[in-house]
Amino acid sequence: MLMRPTGSLAALMITIESSTDASGTDAAEALAIVRDGVITGEGPTTAGRVHFSRSLDVHDANWCARILTARGISETAVSREEAQALFQIDEAAAERSDNGKFDDLFAKAVLHHAASASGLPVPSREVALSPETAIESWAPSRSTDVNVEVLEWIAAQMRGKRRTNPTLMTIIATLFGAAVPLAQSLPFVDLAI
Repeated sequence: MLMRPTGSLAALMITIESSTDASGTDAAEALAIVRDGVITGEGPTTAGRVHFSRSLDVHDANWCARILTARGISETAVSREEAQALFQIDEAAAERSDNGKFDDLFAKAVLHHAASASGLPVPSREVALSPETAIESWAPSRSTDVNVEVLEWIAAQMRGKRRTNPTLMTIIATLFGAAVPLAQSLPFVDLAI
């Protein structure tokens, strides 16, 4: 695993919080730094506090929210790179002490990507990823609305994971309702939903 110098997070945050040239790639790089901190318990996102390796706390969830809703990328949809980085953070965090904040953000960000990549309209990140916004108020409600390739990518990300996100699983089960064979390949999907 490549460890980045401490200054790189500051530079990335300046880019995604104020630059009109910011991209999902920049945000994914910043999320990778959060992931590294979750894995090792060290680094710029854990500075000044006790942080155990393989744990995710409210500060880590706040870093993810800050990155994903930064002004420089707020008008773009969540990219596949960002969604991939969130899957990696989710997998890296064996212990959670964030009261579900990351799980909510994770589910909303993955669905924001899925809907946008399928050509569906999505609200701004600020609205869609807000803890106050119900995911059901904007997420696609039918599998026919979401591109099959995107659904397959999500299924591939979720296969073999030791931990599942209940919010994401409920929405995915609903989306996969018509795509039963694909849904059956996912862990813990209850098609009766």
